[in-house]
Amino acid sequence: MHPMKRFRSWFEQARRAGLPQPDAMALATADRRGRPSVRFVLLKQVDERGFVFFTDGRSRKGRELAANPHAALAIHWQSLGRQVRVEGRVEPVGDAESDAYWSSRPRESRLAGASSLQSATLGARRDLLGRWRELGRRTAGGEVPRPARWGGFRIVPARIEFWVEGPHRLHGREQFVRSGRGWSRRFLQP
Repeated sequence: MHPMKRFRSWFEQARRAGLPQPDAMALATADRRGRPSVRFVLLKQVDERGFVFFTDGRSRKGRELAANPHAALAIHWQSLGRQVRVEGRVEPVGDAESDAYWSSRPRESRLAGASSLQSATLGARRDLLGRWRELGRRTAGGEVPRPARWGGFRIVPARIEFWVEGPHRLHGREQFVRSGRGWSRRFLQP
């Protein structure tokens, strides 16, 4: 089975199982010198091109991706005994995709995204809440415009690994590696 098709199948199974936040993924980036950082973000789109998440481009992850456009992600569905790991280059999604996702968010979330300078030092929480409220007043009844700094990133997979929990820690690991000829598959020891 094609790895992207398998991922979508596993992802839908996790959704149908009613798992809390089946779209939560650990995203690892690295700065220009290769120093890594990891955090959880939400997977918002997946198709043949890759895995999409959205963020403020001036956040730490946004700055790291600008300096080093490669990332890795991991999704673990513990109750299903499954995990997926992905590695690849990262590219920004287009404005149309970012705009479409932005307008699908609840108004309060759009206000938060536009009010927050993600990852910047915060003197006092009341300052952030004040910006949020003020933007809400200024845009009352209207659209909350997407800030130019805010958008999506797509991880274009070069490597995808599917992990299945096994007895006695003899887990199943199946890895797909992309080359110019398509995907090759191999099995890895646990």
